[in-house]
Amino acid sequence: MGRGRQKAKATRQAREMKYYSPQTDYSALERELTGSKSGQGFERERESAEREEYSDYEDPYDEEYSDER
Repeated sequence: MGRGRQKAKATRQAREMKYYSPQTDYSALERELTGSKSGQGFERERESAEREEYSDYEDPYDEEYSDER
């Protein structure tokens, strides 16, 4: 006994989640889907910075496994 209140709460929460529709920012969605130029440049810049970060380290297995590439 006592399950009625718990079930009613779960049903209410499920209904709220099902019918909840937040405001959609269509301009942000369009920017994300079209891939803005500034976002791609930032990604390349970050990748090159990561490569530079590890460029000081020597790979001890570089010569040993260079033929398999």
